[in-house]
This record gives sequence, structure tokens and C-alpha cells, in this order.
Amino acid sequence: MAEFKSLAYQIPALPYQQRALSSHRIHWLFWFEWHKPLRFGSLWSGCLGSKAEEISAFSHRGQNAVKLGTQQAMWKIISDMWHPQTNPSGILSVGMAENTLLHEFLLEYIHANVRLTTTHLTYNNGSMGSDELRKAVSHFLNRKFNPFQQVEPEHVLMTNGCSSAIEHLSWTFLNQGEAILLSKPYYSTFIADITLRPEAVVVPVEMGDLDPLSPQAVEEYEKAAVKFEAETGKRVRAVMLCNPHNPLGRCYPRETVTGLMKLCQSRQMHLISDEIYALSVWENKVDGNAPTDRFESLLSRDTTGLIDPSLVHVLWGMSKDFGANGLRVGAIISQSSPDFHVAQRCLSLSTFVSAMSDQITASILSNDAFTDAYIEKNRELLSLSHEYIVNCFNKHDIEYLNGCHAGFFVWINLGKKYLQRHPETDEGQGELTDVVFQRLLAQKVYLAHGIAFGSEKPGWFRVVFAHPIPWLEEAMKRIMQAVE
Repeated sequence: MAEFKSLAYQIPALPYQQRALSSHRIHWLFWFEWHKPLRFGSLWSGCLGSKAEEISAFSHRGQNAVKLGTQQAMWKIISDMWHPQTNPSGILSVGMAENTLLHEFLLEYIHANVRLTTTHLTYNNGSMGSDELRKAVSHFLNRKFNPFQQVEPEHVLMTNGCSSAIEHLSWTFLNQGEAILLSKPYYSTFIADITLRPEAVVVPVEMGDLDPLSPQAVEEYEKAAVKFEAETGKRVRAVMLCNPHNPLGRCYPRETVTGLMKLCQSRQMHLISDEIYALSVWENKVDGNAPTDRFESLLSRDTTGLIDPSLVHVLWGMSKDFGANGLRVGAIISQSSPDFHVAQRCLSLSTFVSAMSDQITASILSNDAFTDAYIEKNRELLSLSHEYIVNCFNKHDIEYLNGCHAGFFVWINLGKKYLQRHPETDEGQGELTDVVFQRLLAQKVYLAHGIAFGSEKPGWFRVVFAHPIPWLEEAMKRIMQAVE
């Protein structure tokens, strides 16, 4: 199998990250051609050979984007998505983190309640979000996130999705070559969000046999920070959390978050908590050992004696809890750093939320009866879909990580299942996962490649189950055909 470099370490002048990640082949559909993996080197001299002169006038950043863009294949999936009636031969995705369970329910509300005015054809209140939207978001967060300090509209920066929000944080807090700590496994797109344009560095925190969410994991963050700073002479500026965790589908215990707050205070690092799955916590009806840790927002914590509140920042958006990826609405809640918000007066010009999405979101989040009903129904359906897919895994003797109770995903070991059928397969870190991944693609089913998500063991994949049962039935049929 060809080796690949991740998007994170294609950025020039980041030698530490090259060393940190060079042993991992980060295969994701953004980073290689459909059915034809290529080395970046061979791609540059082969597929782009005739273009080399043409793009020599580009900046290093632009040339890097051309290399990555040439290998981007996700749009091929999106443009050929499976549908049981209109495109039964299309590519079935249980890899992208989309929740389709209540799309019609949400659309009914939007059609019945959203009214646009001439104001929505103007710049309205500016690029940081309309007054109406920031008021609605703060109202919603105060009801659902139990904040220790009430969230005020001036604490909220609106962006066109949480990727833009993360990029804002990276751009504002990190100099070129400075680092953010991110424990393995992780949501793969964090790498691009943090590094591509801000030219910061992600330091993946190896966990070995430790539970990445356990209090004992905090020590590994500190070791990683000390090592990076000793080897590079540059600062680690932040810790990135995803709570509930993507891809493990669990909530961080309070003790772990307390330990991370203390660590960030001692090293004067920002603590960024991506809480985009906060309200997608549901009952696990299958596993007997589901953790008892419930979701607790970082906003709800009294930081006194733990961390300077100006170092605390929370992310949330409409993509996951309301199944509305396409609205492109995200929010940064930073309650004690007014200068951060001042900086965004200019930086937010490129992440302006459209007036239509602004109005739709403000209407939804201001309607308590609707949001209460939606969240309850969403939790019920997520629990049922999880029950169905896990029963399928048990039926087919597919190992999975027990105990998830949040988000849309199950972490499964398809490599082990494949090896039972094909013991001659090389069980190397990347090889096994690559072989299974290519076989899945041949069956036109997309799962998220575990190595791209920082898996420290081969053969693991993330499966998204937030879809109706017929969708999951078809996915399981194709998955089993791939591993047979």
C-alpha cells in the first residue's frame, strides 16, 4: 500500500509535526483518489506534472491546497449518494456525521414558521451574527447547558459552521508552528480546521492502553506538551476536547475535565470544548456496561481555583443536535475574553452566517416547545437506531466499543472480522485498515477510516447510525459483503 501524509503536516516549516505523524498513513476520502491511492510525491510529479509550471505562481499555501484538492474525493460521494428510490446504485454513507432521522420534522417547522423580510437581504447586524440570532442562542444555551454564568448575547460569536469557529480560535490564539494538543482517537477534520490556514500544529496525544477519557489520560497530555516544547522551542497553546467524544460516543467524566482545567491553568493553555453533540445523549439499551457519566458542559463549571475563565471557550452548532449540517451555523461561546470578540470584528468577515440560516436558526432556538419536543424525539430515535445497528454487529460477531451513549457513532473493529475470513492479510498498522476500506468502497459503502481518526490500532472504523432503519439495513448488507 502507498504511504500518505496527512493534511496537517503538508504545511511548510513544521518539522515536529512531520515527525509526529509521519508513521501514520492518514487515509480519508479528502486525501486520496477514488479507488487509486497515490503518494503525494508521485501525484505531484505525475497527475500534476503539466500543472507544475502553472501553479508555480501560487503561494506555498496555494500549492499545498492544489495538491490536497487534486486528491479530494468526498464530493464524488456526495454527488452520488444512495437513495432507495432515486439512486439505489449510489454510494451509501455511514461515515459522514449526518443525522437524517428528523429531517422532515425540522422542515415542517421551517416551512410553517420562518418568514423572511427585507432585513434578511441586507448585512443586518454584521458578520458576528444578528442580534436576534445571538439572543436566541444565548437563550437556548441558558435553558439546555446549565451555565454557571448566564450566557449573554455578547459572549457569542456566530460562524458558518464549527469548522470556521475552530479556525478562528486557532488563528487568534496560536502563532505559526505553535501547537494544540488533541488526544487519540480524534475527529479527523480537526486537523485541517486547526492547521491548514492558521499554520498551527496539532500534537496527537498517544493513549496506548489508557481510556482516552479517563482522569489518568491527563498526564499524557502534559507529557506530550513537555516533549513538543523541548524539541521545538515553541509553545503548546491549547487543548482541544470533543465532548461528547467523536468517534467514541461517550461523555468525559467530570474528574477528567477538572484535571485538564488544572493542566491548562498551570501551563497557561486555552481549553476549547467542542460540544456540538451536547444534546444528542441517549439511552443505551443494549450494552450492560454503559458509563454513568452524563454530559456536563464546560459552561456549567465553576472555574474558581481551577482555570482562568478567559482561557475557556465552548463550541456548539446546528449541524448535529438538530441534524442541519447544511444550514452552516456554529457558535463560539467565550464569556471572559472580550478582546477575543473584538478581534473577530474583522476576522469574521469570511465566516458570515447567511441571513436565511440566521433567521431559521433564531426561529428554532427561540421556540422552547419545539426544541424540547425535537430533542426528546431525537434522543428516542438515536437510541432505537443504535439498538438496531449494535444488534446487527452482535449477530455477525463484529467487535465494537461497548458503552457509547452520545453522538451518532459506534467504533467497530472490521479488521478483526476480515482477518477471520482472510488470515493471510498483513496485519500492519495501516495495511489491514486500507484493505478493508478499499473493499468497502468497492461495495459502495463509506465508513470513516480509523487511522484517519487517529486510531492506535489497525482495523477500526467509525459507523454513523443516525439514519432510518432501511438505510442501516442496506449499509449492513454492503459491509458484510465487503468483509466476506
